[in-house]
Amino acid sequence: MHTDQFQIVIHLLAALVAGGVIGLERSYHGRPAGFRTHALVCLASCLLMMGTYYQWKWLPDVPVKTIRADPTRMAQGIMTGIGFLGAGVIFKEGLSVRGLTTAASIWITAVIGILIGIEFYLPAIIATVFTIGVLSIFRSIEAVLPSQSYIHHQISFDRQQVIPEDELNKLLHQQGFRVLNISYRVRENNYFEYRMIIKTANAKNVSRLAEFWRTHECVREFRISPTGD
Repeated sequence: MHTDQFQIVIHLLAALVAGGVIGLERSYHGRPAGFRTHALVCLASCLLMMGTYYQWKWLPDVPVKTIRADPTRMAQGIMTGIGFLGAGVIFKEGLSVRGLTTAASIWITAVIGILIGIEFYLPAIIATVFTIGVLSIFRSIEAVLPSQSYIHHQISFDRQQVIPEDELNKLLHQQGFRVLNISYRVRENNYFEYRMIIKTANAKNVSRLAEFWRTHECVREFRISPTGD
């Protein structure tokens, strides 16, 4: 096999492996963009960059010295296109936004594909290892680090049975929450509604709060929407 053809095959295989490894981690955790998506993103980025890197191959009648195509423009075009794909995996669930980490993994997978396409193998390998580390090892570190959970909370009462705000704050405090801000609303079905953002240092308090409101005789409706990716 010709040396250039061999190098092209190596480029594509490396991009496929790098994208596939990152995608496997995403698939394992049930993310919408997984193994095949990341593999194709990395492969496509590599292909496009090789089109610029080996431009003398598809312009055989033009002297090499006269070719002045700017490879960075191709990289910019790739990243612009990846922006649309990344936006597709970000979705709003209630009041929470999810999919940001998957979008970021798609973005860096495209960057790795670009690096492989221009034969920057060392930074591409390091970036692949670091990406897997961030997506897997950092997940475990994040789980044990002390953190605050922020929750969008809505709760409704009959207008004649509304729990006063001070009492509501005390009940939430007893459940391990602190109210950050609060707003009020009277609904058409004659319900009075509190809307608030609350926080807690223990994520397990969320399920306990749901159970507490479920058994509270004055509560007509409630919604608890934890934020996070």
